[in-house]
Amino acid sequence: MRSIVVGGVSSGVGKTTIACALMAAYRRRGHRVQPFKAGPDYIDPSHHSVAAGTESRNLDSVLVPPANLRTLFARSAGLADIAIIEGVMGLFDGRNDRGEEGSTAQIAKLVGAPVVVVIDVARTARSAGAIALGCVRFDPTVRIVGFILNRVASSAHARSASEAIESATGLPVLGSFPRDAGFTLPERHLGLVPTAESVPGSEFIGRLVDTAEQHLDLDRIWALANRAVPATVNDQDTLLRSATGSPEQGARPDFVGLTWDTPDLFPTERVSRHATIAVAQDAAFNFYYADNLDLLRAWGAELAPFSPLDDARLPDGTQGVYLGGGFPEVYAEQLANNAVMRASLCDAAAAGLPIYGECGGLMYLGDTLTDFNGKRHEMAGVLPLNSIMQRRRATLGYRSATALRPSPLLPSGAQTMGHEFHYSELLAPVATGRAAYRLTERDGAEEGYARGNILASYVHLHFGSDPAIVQRFIAACARQQPTV
Repeated sequence: MRSIVVGGVSSGVGKTTIACALMAAYRRRGHRVQPFKAGPDYIDPSHHSVAAGTESRNLDSVLVPPANLRTLFARSAGLADIAIIEGVMGLFDGRNDRGEEGSTAQIAKLVGAPVVVVIDVARTARSAGAIALGCVRFDPTVRIVGFILNRVASSAHARSASEAIESATGLPVLGSFPRDAGFTLPERHLGLVPTAESVPGSEFIGRLVDTAEQHLDLDRIWALANRAVPATVNDQDTLLRSATGSPEQGARPDFVGLTWDTPDLFPTERVSRHATIAVAQDAAFNFYYADNLDLLRAWGAELAPFSPLDDARLPDGTQGVYLGGGFPEVYAEQLANNAVMRASLCDAAAAGLPIYGECGGLMYLGDTLTDFNGKRHEMAGVLPLNSIMQRRRATLGYRSATALRPSPLLPSGAQTMGHEFHYSELLAPVATGRAAYRLTERDGAEEGYARGNILASYVHLHFGSDPAIVQRFIAACARQQPTV
């Protein structure tokens, strides 16, 4: 399975630009490209999808057990001519500083892919050799096969840095991307602006590919991608070592007791349609893991997209609602003005339809949202919650969550792993007896809201962690009478 990882020595070195350039360049050559993003980010994959012409998928070894991660990877990569995986942060940065869990390096080892490391040399030359050598020696089990330089000022600059790297490591420099402000994509508080709002035009993609053809050794990178060797797991100890680092560190708590002969992540036979789930998909709500939606379809859900911004009501036949994350704060006034859609959601909740809201979905389900300028906007009013935007990030990180009460996704007491990244906060704590989760990483703090058939939380879940989540959600929806 031909694959390559585009890693970096740190965040901000240009991994997304280089990864998208490679995806678009191989696509222009007529190859089927399957993009992936390491880690929990939703926005970078949207840019991959534009470059590759194929939906990008996340590989997160914290949210998803290694065996399931490899299933998700193989399922999509096996249909492509090449899989290109953009890393997260620096190559060895992961969940914490105690091991490789969640890092690009770990994911590369789990899927057996060679790694190309991007180095921003805008303010360095010969010292790039020391940086490259450090990457190679830090963990020799990561198969680094070359380097790409970014933000190169001139041919002389590229030659100086390349000679230092190749002399120090014995590995090739596979290209030198020039310094060009035109390749900088627009950003805001959560990172890049998603393509649901601002799609890079064909002219931008064309110029990116032209630059890749001129400055990257695409033929050699293609050949190096052939060195991918899918890892094989023969026993529990091997998989645990791959997932957690050295055996002396022991298994991480949420892998303890995991059965290695796990139920199939996807059904082995075709499943007939059980329920119709309305999925919010527009400029305000577009944070979904592609595999979450695939798993829902595979286990019998028909997904009906709708727009809280523009539609007057939920789709006909709706038996459940999935409101993902996004930027409701940017579109708060338009969401507030669409009173008929807000009323439709309230009617669905009153009728007992299962409703699941994540982050932006939680904010929209509440009574009000106060934007960055201090203006308060009416939201759906399904839940007695009020959110307010902060100028500083409220929280970021993985969360070990224990369900405090039953919901359409989880039974009471179930443990799951999720991720938080948001700039908003709730104005007041959730009422006693209504919190959805207890979070280990936040000293046991209670979070989210669960009531009857409604679950709303700032914590994003990857359904690849456990197919039972999907099956429970679909079953809850199937019990409901469809809307008309």
